Amino acid sequence: MKRILIVEDGELNRDLLIQLLEEEYALSIATDGAAGVEQAAAQRPDLILMDLSLPVVDGWEATRRIKADKTTAGIPVVALTANAMSGDEEKARAAGCDDFMTKPIDEDLLFAKLRGWLG
Repeated sequence: MKRILIVEDGELNRDLLIQLLEEEYALSIATDGAAGVEQAAAQRPDLILMDLSLPVVDGWEATRRIKADKTTAGIPVVALTANAMSGDEEKARAAGCDDFMTKPIDEDLLFAKLRGWLG
């Protein structure tokens, strides 16, 4: 079973992702960017769903740290953001995100992206 780390501080979004994914994937949860970086290194998930607006360390910086560590650099990071402003996708990719999705979460798009990254 493929492992996904969900880094999301919003309870409603977190609960929705768990509900959508728990039957097909082994899930881990972090509620801030610092915990996300730690869990990525400790667990080496197959993919990370990264909220960009996080407490402690934001998702932009957490992604930079994950991509700067040779043990976690190869893990695909999919940015999740409600801040779908012009230029945000480019900014997320510049921080190291491999893919980008806006909230509210489109279930079909989410599963299509997961299939693309995880097979």
